[in-house]
Amino acid sequence: MTEALTFRIFTEPQQGATYDDLLRVARCAEDAGYDAFFRSDHYLKMGSVTGEPGPTDAWITLAGLARETSRLRLGTLMTAATFRHPGPLAITVAQVDHMSGGRIEFGLGAGWFTEEHTAYGIPFPDTRERFDRYAEQLEIITGLWETPAGQTYTFRGRHYELVDAPALPKPAQRPRPPVLVGGLGARRTPALAARFADEFNLPFVDADTAAAQFDRVAAACAEIGRDATEITRSAALVVCVGRDEAEVARRADAIGREVEELRLNGLCGTPAEVADKLADYRERTGLQRVYLQVLDLSDLDHVELIAAEVAPRFR
Repeated sequence: MTEALTFRIFTEPQQGATYDDLLRVARCAEDAGYDAFFRSDHYLKMGSVTGEPGPTDAWITLAGLARETSRLRLGTLMTAATFRHPGPLAITVAQVDHMSGGRIEFGLGAGWFTEEHTAYGIPFPDTRERFDRYAEQLEIITGLWETPAGQTYTFRGRHYELVDAPALPKPAQRPRPPVLVGGLGARRTPALAARFADEFNLPFVDADTAAAQFDRVAAACAEIGRDATEITRSAALVVCVGRDEAEVARRADAIGREVEELRLNGLCGTPAEVADKLADYRERTGLQRVYLQVLDLSDLDHVELIAAEVAPRFR
């Protein structure tokens, strides 16, 4: 029997969304039966949209949603290591995990969007240093969470130093919330995934690219003696589903995209078309979880349609 595919909603609120907009989508996703609600962690819009009313903070958003939802898993794709120091970030995520009753998942990335750092005065080192800091943050944050109660945590790295941290608070999930690592780096990214990840995520790539990167992660696991099946394989894909071609075209237009481009690069078409493409993607990659990038946050019917007519084919 083929393993079920898990469906999650993924939003990009820096493109223009209030907290209330996100709350409506999250509640809709929960009612419709999705497994999780995730959001990006960005401070600046991309492309030609205005981005109004402006960015919302990812972890403040998730803290609010933690109290206003009851079942959904909640997390980020991905929190940028450039935005926050690892010690305070570990405290924040652990607190939000408690606020949610243990429903947080922690995606961490190196950070990549130069302009948002420039706009808000956030230091943006070169690629090597960003990745070095990212690796240290993964070690520090998981180390703080996993330190036994009553013991302290010390870390001395090239970029961060912690001395006798009480390693508190502990998250509600023990030993820690699930950690997501992702990206297309050929060497260091798979190695970090093998060490730290419970899930490996790929953003907006075709099946061949995904399969090759998942294989690299599996090889990195083999090198350190870890069972690669312990790491969930996931992908984020833009979604545009309609009951007929007119509805597909209307939804594509609403997000400023062309139907044929979306068919090529995402999950676009009728429910049957999208289900077929997703089934092929899963067959070729071993995909276990899909994050549906929903760009029109006012279109709750879209979220409900996918839940009713696409997701049931993968249970």
